[in-house]
Amino acid sequence: MADSLAREAEEVQYHLQCKKGDVGRYVFLPGDPGRCELIAREFDQYWEVAYNREYKTLTGTVDGVKVSVTSTGIGGPSAAIAVEELSRIGADTFIRVGTSGGMQWDLLPGDLVIVSAAIRDEGTTRQYMLIEYPAVAHLDVTNALVQAAKNKGVRFHVGISQSKDSFYGQHEPEKMPVGQELLARWDAWVKGNVLVSEMEAASVFVLSSIKKLRAGCICLVVANQERAKIEGKWEIKEDLTDLIKVAVEGVRVLIEMDGEEKVQLRKVKREL
Repeated sequence: MADSLAREAEEVQYHLQCKKGDVGRYVFLPGDPGRCELIAREFDQYWEVAYNREYKTLTGTVDGVKVSVTSTGIGGPSAAIAVEELSRIGADTFIRVGTSGGMQWDLLPGDLVIVSAAIRDEGTTRQYMLIEYPAVAHLDVTNALVQAAKNKGVRFHVGISQSKDSFYGQHEPEKMPVGQELLARWDAWVKGNVLVSEMEAASVFVLSSIKKLRAGCICLVVANQERAKIEGKWEIKEDLTDLIKVAVEGVRVLIEMDGEEKVQLRKVKREL
């Protein structure tokens, strides 16, 4: 088994076209390949590793530590593939960096949401685990993102997201044969204080939990259809600046935290 895993890690991964050594342990996961460079510009330095299908990978350093960013495309299936293949070649900590739609009145377009858990309102994770299994972020990553948002002084919220499979099922449910069910489920999520709707967090969280990896998620609230219903107009904010700066700061916090943990572990070993 060990030999098989070693060979697997040395091979070029089918979808990502990356191999062991190409990526750092910390990986940002945007959906859009066009956002990879926007994130990498916050690194000390970076270079392109591979670009195949929706998967673009750039690697660089943050505070001298190797990190990467890999785009996943839209939705759970492609995000799951990214986590699968990245984890085979050395990545163990993921931050999903994306956009979302607000579901509570007090979420303003432009706000950030740190997703602590996700509703598995999608199909990908059912191929991995029974539906009763929760999709939760790792506490280390969530805490790091909270600290990062405080460090940057930005407006943010922490809470649950709805991970869905159909963008238009949310925005045009009346056109769907199951429209009434979609509307009823949306109403339940809103009443249950779900903060945002997005499409990838559940897959990233469930796979990471199963594989003993760490994952978190931070999203920009681009618009809020619940506010739009009442106000009669849409307000849209698509500036990713704060989102990206907080995500990268989150990895800085994790790097420091992981370093301190190693120091403490060495100290304990010496004392033993």
